[in-house]
Amino acid sequence: MQIQKLNENWQMCINGTGEFLPAAVPGSVYQDLLDNGRMEDPYYRDNELKALKIMDNDFTYVTRFDVPEAIRGRESVLLHFDGIDTIGDVFLNGTLLGSVKNMHRTWEFPVKELLLAAGNELKVVLHSPTRFIREAYEERPVEGSSDAMKGFPYLRKAHCMFGWDWGPRLPDAGIWRDVDLIGFDTARLDGVYLSQEHGDGRVSLKARIDVDVLKENHSCRFGREEKELQGLTWRMKVADPEGNVVFEGLCPEEAVIENPRLWWPNGYGSQPLYQVDVALLKEDRVLDTWRRRIGLRTMTVHTGKDEYGEQFAHEVNGVRIFAMGADYIPEDNILPRVKPERTYDLLKQARDANFNCIRVWGGGNYPYDGFWDACDELGLVVWEDFMFACAVYDLTEEFEQDITAEFIDNIKRIRHHACLGLWCGNNEMEMFVNQGQWVTRPKEKSDYVKMYEYILPKVLREYDPNTFYWPASPSSGGAFDEPNDENRGDVHYWDVWHGNKPITEYRKFFFRYVSEFGFQSFPSLKTVETFTEPEDRNIFSYVMEKHQRNQSANGKIMNYMEQTFLYPNDFDTTLYASQLLQAEAIRYGVEHFRRNRGRCMGTVIWQLNDCWPVASWASIDYCGRWKALHYYAKRFFAPVMLSCAEEGILTQDTNPNAEPYEVKKSIRLCVANETMEEQRLLVKWALRNSKSEILREGEDEVTAAPLSSVWLTEQDCMDADTYGDYVSYDCYRDGQLISGGCVIFCAPKHYRFTDPKLTVTAEGDVLTVKSVAYARGVEITNEADDMLLDDNYFDMSAGERKIRILKGSPDGLKIRSVYNIR
Repeated sequence: MQIQKLNENWQMCINGTGEFLPAAVPGSVYQDLLDNGRMEDPYYRDNELKALKIMDNDFTYVTRFDVPEAIRGRESVLLHFDGIDTIGDVFLNGTLLGSVKNMHRTWEFPVKELLLAAGNELKVVLHSPTRFIREAYEERPVEGSSDAMKGFPYLRKAHCMFGWDWGPRLPDAGIWRDVDLIGFDTARLDGVYLSQEHGDGRVSLKARIDVDVLKENHSCRFGREEKELQGLTWRMKVADPEGNVVFEGLCPEEAVIENPRLWWPNGYGSQPLYQVDVALLKEDRVLDTWRRRIGLRTMTVHTGKDEYGEQFAHEVNGVRIFAMGADYIPEDNILPRVKPERTYDLLKQARDANFNCIRVWGGGNYPYDGFWDACDELGLVVWEDFMFACAVYDLTEEFEQDITAEFIDNIKRIRHHACLGLWCGNNEMEMFVNQGQWVTRPKEKSDYVKMYEYILPKVLREYDPNTFYWPASPSSGGAFDEPNDENRGDVHYWDVWHGNKPITEYRKFFFRYVSEFGFQSFPSLKTVETFTEPEDRNIFSYVMEKHQRNQSANGKIMNYMEQTFLYPNDFDTTLYASQLLQAEAIRYGVEHFRRNRGRCMGTVIWQLNDCWPVASWASIDYCGRWKALHYYAKRFFAPVMLSCAEEGILTQDTNPNAEPYEVKKSIRLCVANETMEEQRLLVKWALRNSKSEILREGEDEVTAAPLSSVWLTEQDCMDADTYGDYVSYDCYRDGQLISGGCVIFCAPKHYRFTDPKLTVTAEGDVLTVKSVAYARGVEITNEADDMLLDDNYFDMSAGERKIRILKGSPDGLKIRSVYNIR
């Protein structure tokens, strides 16, 4: 097989202008126009509106290339596109090869008879996505999320490009993945599917080999014991993580790996990756090759019944893990900006905050190979939605053929990855379709069942029967059987935030697996400065509200802030307070769910990242800055975590004008051990006044079994000053502090903080923080706000604390705490 890349020498034009500009492939219209100085930054102020109008046009991309005899002389030559976004006509040397309208698919066209030795012209005419959905909707309305443009379900394009409650309406277009010429003789590999059988200190790999045979003009498959297929054979080789060959054979029934090194999620073990090579042979000639890295592991989702209902837990190598992670959306609305280095860095920051899983949300696109490679290496179990979200679809015969091809393309590309935890049919559709949301015809409900409970499972049984399939998120297993049931399956819980419930509401529930819950905040001031002018820097300004896509949510943030903090005295303090608010809300939920390990087995936060600079639920903002939430996540997702279930005003009556009552005050500590080893720990706590003076204290030696949570004895705190005392709690292992925190018995706005007189100094890559009193939510930044620390947004008692700088320089250090929110 010979492959020629066709990513060079492209030009593009807006049809009707006659002006061709240099273009990049992979790339997009917006990025090409930006690179050529022909449009303004669509993320700045309200430039999104100008950029959206550009998409009412059609566009032409063209390149010219020569073809060497090594490709032209092959029996078959295919023009292969890894991705076209989205509606297009493909021409080679003036001949229409075909039309496309699905960005999630690969496309191939036979071109041998059309190719010239020199001067070939490849042209792709892209049609307006906004015009297409507008006309389709006018002809026959199909509904979906009101945050996106009407008609978006008609187009197999990342739905969020048409707008979402965190994303702009910027439905870019382009040739967004690689273009190749592929020449081959006789046959080529059409897929390699590996199954693993584990037992007795060995792993048996069994390969299913699919072959595209030219003479037959169709795909066929080697049988389990078949040594030859129409004169073809195949060879398999497996190398260990150091490159040592541990198996090699011709058409093996199985490849046995002795003493296998198992792949584990982050926090449970290492992530060794073996390399598998398969060669398709005609006699001694290699026709095609397939090379992938795999992890030796078993992976499923355990859904057995128990005393509470039905469990829902990732099970890896027979071990049920507690999922700790976040939902992942497209990293940029302008897709060519997403590079492997950027993706790896983002996912590494998730791993560094003790994540062990990532959910790929169904309203974007199927992540490219660099994402999957990174998750394999970092130990992040991936929940992969198919790309359907918050809509209904018209299941015509043509649409079924199109999405079936989409499924097969992506399943075959992704299925070998060690990190793949499960396939999921869609995002939030079973729940809302069951409620009648978006449904305007009875057929739309029956089409739902056909797509996610018949077509998709049937395709998966053929192409990836070993990976767990879940019909929707949230779901209790399908058939509209109480999706979002607290006692079965996975849950999206939004009463805190969308439902305006207080954060204490989390403790009323014991979900089996929370795959979405979240709380918004603003990004940092330096990020806000990238899209605003000084006059815009008020959270209710036009520009700030354009960069807040959840309706009235800036006011919602302030409503929750009123419940928690004193009114901030300036714009920057408001941003800071919003991040603390977000972090505290999610901490309150996660710690509760981890304390109830066994009943609850997963907390996946909405959301990890942003696709543009915006107020949102993300823990890392568009510019890559960690919000307070990501630092908090590093602590509340720690493998061994000490947390506190307190009783105080927030868990009782928060009305300061309620009829006077005796506030119950108590603490109950809990150690969550998400490691595979028994932990012998020392837990200390102290009741302190606002100056951090100890009023009384206690300690306990705790032995926590692997994969468990251990409650300590409740401590009565009725002697505490409700508005002036706090409890600090710390967990030590072998004399080293590994977890801890503080708790107060009233809202921070009513607590009588003593000025902590915080200072921070730097010596090399170590910061020294000093405080003369209790300091809550301590934030340290530098002038550029580009510093990454090993901890930030933390509570501390009076004294001194050392913090390491992981990235950035300590120029222009600034420090503040909740005391400064006033």
